[in-house]
Amino acid sequence: MARIFAVFQNLGTLALLAIAFPFNCIVVLASLLGNFFSRPFSKQVDLAENPKNIMIVGARMTKTLQLARSFHAAGHRAIIVDTDKYWLSGNQFSNAVAGFYTVPDPQKDLEGYTNALRAIAKQENIDLFIPVAIFSVIYFDSNDKPVLSGCCEAFHFDAEITRMLDDKFAFAEYARSFGLSVPKSFKITDPEQVINFDFSQEKRKYILKSIPYDQIRRLDLTKLPCDTPSETAAFVKSLPISEEKPWIMQEFIPGKEYCTHSTVRDGETRMYCGCESSAFQVNYENVDKPEIMQWATHFAQELGRTGQLSFDFIQAEDGTVYAIECNPRTHSAITMFYNHPGVADAYLGKEPLAEPLQPLPDSKPTYWLYHELWRLNEIRSLKQLQTWVKNILRGKDAIFEVHDPLPFLMVHHWQIPLLILDNLRRLKGWIRIDFNIGELIE
Repeated sequence: MARIFAVFQNLGTLALLAIAFPFNCIVVLASLLGNFFSRPFSKQVDLAENPKNIMIVGARMTKTLQLARSFHAAGHRAIIVDTDKYWLSGNQFSNAVAGFYTVPDPQKDLEGYTNALRAIAKQENIDLFIPVAIFSVIYFDSNDKPVLSGCCEAFHFDAEITRMLDDKFAFAEYARSFGLSVPKSFKITDPEQVINFDFSQEKRKYILKSIPYDQIRRLDLTKLPCDTPSETAAFVKSLPISEEKPWIMQEFIPGKEYCTHSTVRDGETRMYCGCESSAFQVNYENVDKPEIMQWATHFAQELGRTGQLSFDFIQAEDGTVYAIECNPRTHSAITMFYNHPGVADAYLGKEPLAEPLQPLPDSKPTYWLYHELWRLNEIRSLKQLQTWVKNILRGKDAIFEVHDPLPFLMVHHWQIPLLILDNLRRLKGWIRIDFNIGELIE
């Protein structure tokens, strides 16, 4: 039955994409023609005074495309890289991309990945390496050294700091040591720890989250304890909790959720943005929350390293800000910097800034049009439709740019369809399509 469902799911989605294809083509072709005829009158990209070669790993993702465009606009060369599975990356067709390469999956062949990445770095004379992907820990070799050690600068934390930040419990304890607010947390390596926990002494409920990234269960916010001890035990025993796969039992604090991105050099926050958060984040609009920015910059200063920090926050009803987790990577919220001229210098510059760069006042909220089109089937009233139209008109698609339109066509009608066809071949279904990160969530 599951295989039959997978066939219909994949074929149905391909049919919907086929319907959208001619409309996408019209928009992209019109943009290409407009660019061709306006080229003699358009301003050429000025070379930077000291142009650099930038390698960005995670070619399938929109945030990689955004960084490539920002570096290209400042006169630098952007080389994008991904694993062999994503040879079909639609972002490789961007006019901001000077080169595209694939490498072995480091989780299957770490040595091959390391050797291939080093060869690309030498061939392209790379100056700066920026990993953007979720599994940041894979950017170290078997000896915990950066894979490009001795080749170029890596805009990334070392292995020890990366693992600490990736570990939700270790991060919470580390932030607490700086006097920063985090929810009460317990590391869980055995279901019995939860079953025997005395919840009667607690003022709030708790939730369980996998410390290793779990793209499926991360959306499960079941409150503990359940209605009865037996229900609590059944739920906890259904989870893959072990010494090898530890979980965190974290105090659930009611409030408003926010997510942030920080670009940090030697403890200085050089670029920052924040927005309201949700479980499946595909809409970004900058919000002014000084108390959250202060928490993020304080942590970065105490850490004192170079890299990227993506925080998830809860602001409680009394205004207190709690960081609930951190990912040492680029956040997709960086798409809000699409029209900011200072992004490249935020990464490359070494002179202190008066204050961190933030999205420009005229920056529009970013979204992914194909996600928004899918949401049309959730609309049940005229008011909801009006809100949807308003959001489309006041924002912009994170992938589409008039002067660089091909990724908008190739991500939606090359990259994603080929991934779907591969799933169809294997008779596998998926939970959702994430156009933002360019993947099928299986």
